[in-house]
Amino acid sequence: MQSLYEFLRAKNYTRVKLHLTRTNHFEIKATINGVKGVFILDTGASNSCVDFESIETFKLNAEDSIVKAAGAGALDMETKTAKKNKIKIGKWKKNKVVLVLFNLTHVNTALLNHNSKPVDGIIGADILKKAKAIIDYEKKYLYLKL
Repeated sequence: MQSLYEFLRAKNYTRVKLHLTRTNHFEIKATINGVKGVFILDTGASNSCVDFESIETFKLNAEDSIVKAAGAGALDMETKTAKKNKIKIGKWKKNKVVLVLFNLTHVNTALLNHNSKPVDGIIGADILKKAKAIIDYEKKYLYLKL
């Protein structure tokens, strides 16, 4: 019987290893505008996000936004957006990606309180949909269509 990896590789997917944190989140390494970072993989997040503190690190061109963010126990958070970003996850890459920027202190504080490391942001459903992503929860891999 063909494995999921073999099946998806034949359909031009690449795979990226996921790391399960102590908080039961999957972490993934990604590169934004040529800079490596660590992100939570969150299928429930409608948009991919980067922390305000990482705007310069990831060379983001932040613009004000009237949209308020909510999630992970926080409401009505101020946001900014950054357009035309290059993102790379494993061998998968995409240009002209829009990212939402907001204060992730509440997320990172919760991670630190559970002896996990802070993250630079969140990879959300917007990128997962673009990449036709498939998650293998058992083997801890993310598959992305090239």
